[in-house]
Amino acid sequence: QVRLTESGGGSVQAGGSLRLSCAVSGYVPRRYCLAYYRQAPGKRREGVAVLDTDGRTSYADSVKGRFTISQDSAKNTLYLQMNNLKPEDTDMYYCGLADITLATHGVNCWDYGMDYWGKGILVTISS
Repeated sequence: QVRLTESGGGSVQAGGSLRLSCAVSGYVPRRYCLAYYRQAPGKRREGVAVLDTDGRTSYADSVKGRFTISQDSAKNTLYLQMNNLKPEDTDMYYCGLADITLATHGVNCWDYGMDYWGKGILVTISS
């Protein structure tokens, strides 16, 4: 069982920055995709950024050039650095992990549904 615990949310003005953290604990698969998704009330959860075991990253078009996903393996922590925030970035942000241990080469993390989720953390951007 994997446990994901988000932290670092809050409220900032447009143009500001926040860094989200996701502590990963429990039995971590040998190969995995880690991701941040976000969801507004009444809307579908959408992918923001993904990172795989090999360190490859990918971003939603709406956040490219503004957000950076990274991992501190020693601390088992995932980060999402969010710069130049916009009011439309206001959402609940969720950390997720997909177990891709049995996947073949050429994994695209966007193709995998998350097996584990954190409880989410609120990010509010005011104009």
